[in-house]
Amino acid sequence: MDAELLILRGTVGPLMIGHGAGKLFGAFNAGYGVQGTAGYLESLGFRPGKPWAYLHGAAELAAGVGVTAGLLTPVAGAGLIGVMAAAARTAHAGKGPWVTNGGWEFPLTLGAVGAALAFKGPGKYSLDRLLGIDLSGPRWGFGALALGLGSAVATLAVRRTPTPEPTPADPTAQPTDIGAETPSGPAS
Repeated sequence: MDAELLILRGTVGPLMIGHGAGKLFGAFNAGYGVQGTAGYLESLGFRPGKPWAYLHGAAELAAGVGVTAGLLTPVAGAGLIGVMAAAARTAHAGKGPWVTNGGWEFPLTLGAVGAALAFKGPGKYSLDRLLGIDLSGPRWGFGALALGLGSAVATLAVRRTPTPEPTPADPTAQPTDIGAETPSGPAS
């Protein structure tokens, strides 16, 4: 089981590092840096966007590092659960389950990986093991779930109403000027 956990951590962790680095630095073509991320987060109701961009990017980056290294695994798992639950309820909400439609399939899967690692632990090929840290089992798993979901709930609670997307103008509508003729006669 240790090799399997290493494969799982070695896949999901670096992907999360990439997501975080994209949000913070525009790295790996995985995001638009802090400025671009701030604008996007503001459209989702996270205002002001810049502090939220730093927070979201740092949470993803730190969770990815922790998962990859197998360091403080329940804390890293909680980070993964938290950022992915918030993403599922904001950026992916209302789009159905499938990622091909922008849905919540991908964040749900990553959050489940974070929870599974918090319960099972990182395995023997990890910094937790090397340092003699044993933070696995039901108590740590449920703690990670509570911390991750709690952080998502808190994040969503302070979020403001999202900015609605602009609707395209009706191409058949005619501009009206004060005093212009209308089908019913002069404007009043």
